[in-house]
Order: sequence, then structure tokens, then C-alpha cells
Amino acid sequence: MKKILAVVVALVVLWAAWFYFGNMLVKIPSGTEDKKVAFVLNQAGCIMCHDKNAQAPSYANIPLVGALVKKDMEVGLKYFDIAPTMEDIKAGRNVNEVVLAKIEEVVKTDSMPPFAFIAVHADRKISAEGRAIILSWIAAERRKLNKDSGVAEEFANEPVWPIPLEVKVDAAKVRLGEILYHHTALSGDNTVSCATCHPIDKGGVDGLQTSTGIRKQKGGVNAPTVYNAVFNIRQFWDGRASNLEEQAGGPPMNPVEMDGGSWEAIAKRLSADADFKRNFEAVYPGGFTKENITDAIAEFEKTLITPNSPFDRYLRGDKKALTADQIRGYELFKLYNCSVCHAGKNLGGQTFEYMGLKHNYFADRGNVGKIDDTGLMAFTKDERDLQKFKTPSLRNVALTAPYFHDGSTQSLKQAVSIMAKYQRDKNISDADVDYITKFLESLTGDLPKASDKDAKKSAKPAASN
Repeated sequence: MKKILAVVVALVVLWAAWFYFGNMLVKIPSGTEDKKVAFVLNQAGCIMCHDKNAQAPSYANIPLVGALVKKDMEVGLKYFDIAPTMEDIKAGRNVNEVVLAKIEEVVKTDSMPPFAFIAVHADRKISAEGRAIILSWIAAERRKLNKDSGVAEEFANEPVWPIPLEVKVDAAKVRLGEILYHHTALSGDNTVSCATCHPIDKGGVDGLQTSTGIRKQKGGVNAPTVYNAVFNIRQFWDGRASNLEEQAGGPPMNPVEMDGGSWEAIAKRLSADADFKRNFEAVYPGGFTKENITDAIAEFEKTLITPNSPFDRYLRGDKKALTADQIRGYELFKLYNCSVCHAGKNLGGQTFEYMGLKHNYFADRGNVGKIDDTGLMAFTKDERDLQKFKTPSLRNVALTAPYFHDGSTQSLKQAVSIMAKYQRDKNISDADVDYITKFLESLTGDLPKASDKDAKKSAKPAASN
């Protein structure tokens, strides 16, 4: 009996020694910061649970243990797929601002790799040196991303930063694009324009749960704001458009939205205005083609940014731009990790996240009408992307109700509470909701102004910048 006990004690001591000192055997190689970071993240085993192509380890074949391992891999992938990031780091490309925030959060809290994983893989625990390397790299990456934002030095390593005061555009194309944006000839019966669902003077949204398209048909998701869409990584809730040009080409061919018939039919309707046709061909010699029409609309949409919000002025060094309550709200916004997904200059629009990461949002939501909850899976056709949506920008969020892809709530305070519960597993107090809401209200910037309708009709192309 004593021999058995001695063996058990010895094994426990050996395991403890391995657990506490295993990672000390790992030496971080010299080289560039990117090389060091890639090594640390790879050594930490992130790829084993946060990669769509990850294979279960051999011990996953052990009964009971295997079920836990596979569940951890499933949950890990829901939080983060690190594989594209590893490729970006190795290739020396800029890393997404949300990715930086996600890595920073787990490194600062020392929550990854988890205890159960390290118990088996003691050498995978990130050392103090490794964490310092990662945090230094994150700060350097952020400086690359926000270098033109005008952010004050004291805020240079914040997860969010100001949006630029302007975006370079071709003025002649913008003028034509603005006309097209408001032109009903894009729809089959001349009743619907881009501005129907995304009015410039109403926060870039129509304020409806789902928009009304041609022949009074209703769409399947809430129309996101067109404001600051130029800063999104992809367009639409499901990411099916890679840029503004692709996005602009979607609704005219959608039978529910505009049902334009064909681009040839649209060109014929637009050509009925001889003056506009002449002005358009002066900038686009090829005339009203799909490529030219969507290029002009996209160029106009690039101008629909909302800079100079109180929060932006605060980040640029104006300490009086925010109230004490709004500053408190921003601190809580970070404390509850809202800034992990709502990061960067657009406070969102950079990644696709599951709706209901911590609790089943869809089971609790109740009936909100005919809504398409498919999300990213509609584009990728990967079942693991079901109910995963592009994180919306929080810019001007006080103006863009109703909220979420399903347009299920009109209240910004309620939206804050829902996100805290279903994404962060937090039931936060009414006082904290109020503070965060006041902070969100500080994100309303200088809004674009629509041109006079008569000026649109007779617009002539301006000189190119």
C-alpha cells in the first residue's frame, strides 16, 4: 500500500513539476517581432482549438476525455478562428483590429491556453516573456492601423480610434454616384432607389425592422446603415459582397429589393435622361454598364463617413469633448469586453461573430416575424457559420434603431443589455447600462448632407481630384 502511495505521490510531483516548469524549456527564437509572435502563438497551441481544419489529438479517442476535447475544440472555434491571422502574421500583413483585441484580452487575463489544456501540455503555457512580446507587437500593429487617425499619444494603444476626417475620392464620380444612389431607374418599376432603404438624412437607415422593396415586398433582415460602410471588411450581414462596388450591384438584381431586370434594362431607363447620359459618358466613356454604375455609386458611398464625433475629439486630445458619464461609459464598454468585437475606427464591421455566444438568443427571442437568421453560412455554405453575422459598426448607433440583424428592438439600452447577456454572459446593472448608452451616444459624428433634389436632376460632372 505504501509503495502504491509513494508511486502516486511521485507521479503527482512529476506532473506538478512539468506543469510549472515545462514552458521554461521553450526558447523563443530571435528574429523579427512577427516571427516571435507567430512562434509564441503556435507554441501555445492556439491552432489546435481555433482552426476550422484542426484535427483532434490522439487522446481524443479516449472515452469521456474525447468528448470533452471535441467540445472544447467546437467552443474554441466559435470564439475565434486564428488560422487566417497566423497566415497574415507570417506574410507580414496588417492584422485585423478585432483580432488584436481578442488576442490582447486573453493574454492580459492569462485565460489562454486554459488550465485543462496546460495540464496535459505544460509546455504550451505562454511565458511572461511570450506575453510581453505579444502585447508589444499588438501596440505596434495598432500604431500602423491608426497612424493617420490623429489619435493622441496617450490613446494610441486603445482598441478603438478616430475615423479619418475625409476619404480620397473622385469628385466627378461622386456627383454621378449621388444621382444614381437616388435614382429610381435602378428598380424595375421606377419606384425604389438606394436611398429608399438608406436615406442619407435619417442615419443611413429607414428605421424599419426590415425594408420595403419593389411591389411592397419585405426583406429578410434589417437594413444596416450606409454610413461608414467604406470601413467594413465586407458588406451585408452575411458578408456576400467584398466591397462597396459588389454591394451596390446586389439590390438592383434582387427580386425583392429592386428587381431591375437586367443591367441593360437599367441602362435603357437611365438613358431616357439625355443630359444625365451625356454627363455620365463624359466621366465613363463606356456608358451605363454594371461596372460603371456600381463604381460611381461606391465612390459616392465612400463620402458617407461621419467624422469628428465627441468621442473622436476626445481621442484626439480634447478632454472636454466627453462628459464624465460618457468617459465612465467608455471604461465600462472596455471592462465588459464590448471593445473586443467593436474595435478599430469603425467600432465594428471587421469580423463575423455568432449571435448568442453565451446563451441561445434565438430560443429566447420569441417571434419577431419572418427573419432570415442564416447569417454567414448563406455566403460560405459552411454549417459552422450558421447564425454568424458581421459585427455592426457602433458609429451613430443612437440614430440607427431598430437593432440587430432581426431589427428586434428599438431601445438602445435594451440592445446593450441583450448584448451583455448573450455575448458576454453579464447581467449588468441599470446604472452601467445608462453609462454605456451615454458613451454610445457620443459616437454620433458629423452627418453627411444630401444635395438638393433639383440639383441632382441637373447635376453636371465636376472636375476629378
